[in-house]
Amino acid sequence: MNNTLNIITDDPIWNQCGFETNQASRNIFDTVLSYMKAQKEIDFLESGKNICVNLSLSNDKEIQKLNREFRGLDKPTNVLSFANIDDADFENYIKISQEIELGDIIIAYETLSREAAEKEIRLYNHFAHLLVHGLLHLLGFDHQQDDEAEYMENFEINILKLLNISNPYQE
Repeated sequence: MNNTLNIITDDPIWNQCGFETNQASRNIFDTVLSYMKAQKEIDFLESGKNICVNLSLSNDKEIQKLNREFRGLDKPTNVLSFANIDDADFENYIKISQEIELGDIIIAYETLSREAAEKEIRLYNHFAHLLVHGLLHLLGFDHQQDDEAEYMENFEINILKLLNISNPYQE
């Protein structure tokens, strides 16, 4: 399976993160897709079609602008996901397309870094958690209701475990 993760580094601040972002992102992306395919929860992952995601490694200024424009919240956040699965035509699109474009994920370095420091966890571990979280949104998972949140969190915990990262929801 040749899935595609298009990575755009919007801000050179990512050069100081202490890990190789492209390699890490691709590993996380592949781990999420193989784990979710094994769960047999998402029919289109069984199609054999190339799965495509765009990842933007950005900053607080850019993510605040997007958060304001698309969510009405005028503040930075750690990760934003724009899922094509939310589009009414997604089902038809995946039937006729040779490739399934899931959507876009944007991660803000400053918020990521601040949160990792506050939680006293490695930057890579928090990055992996945010990317897993964003990818699950692109696959159709949400956390608006408590039961949805618990369901999604269980997938996050299991995927992070495969990446040798401990449960981020433990106190």
